[in-house]
Amino acid sequence: MDETEFWEIVDSTREAADGDPEEHADLLVERLAQLDPDAVLDFARHFETRFARAFRWDLWAAADIMLGGADDESFDYFRCWLIGQGRHVFEGALHAPDDLAFLVAEFDAETDGDAEDLGYAADEAYEQLTAVRLPDLELPVQDAPEGEPIDFDDESAMGSRFPQLWARFG
Repeated sequence: MDETEFWEIVDSTREAADGDPEEHADLLVERLAQLDPDAVLDFARHFETRFARAFRWDLWAAADIMLGGADDESFDYFRCWLIGQGRHVFEGALHAPDDLAFLVAEFDAETDGDAEDLGYAADEAYEQLTAVRLPDLELPVQDAPEGEPIDFDDESAMGSRFPQLWARFG
């Protein structure tokens, strides 16, 4: 599975779910379960690679602003949600996290930004296909976010660094 196919699966299942993260995860599991186990492993590698790429202080700060606070766990779920938004939003956010203010047209902190189940879709599909757990993908583990730490409690600094997000969500 190449990157284009990965994003096509993410996009088509999101569109079919009409943006509902739980429905998106269910449809993603169904779609992946139609593939062979090796393709599901490829999908999992693509997903986990992007999940790791998004482990950055600036994206964590963006999540903190959008969600009204983001601890470790909620940032993990936010990164799953970010991948679920598709290539355009994901890559745009990595390029300039403040651009999430306009990359995401509608956002409700109560219902959006949390797509934990998307992170388990490949695991569930693989188990359905093989009756065994998804093997270790042997990808590097990051101990800390990339970049310089940001003080999320410093409203002045957050507003200066992320003016568009701060104006919309701060």
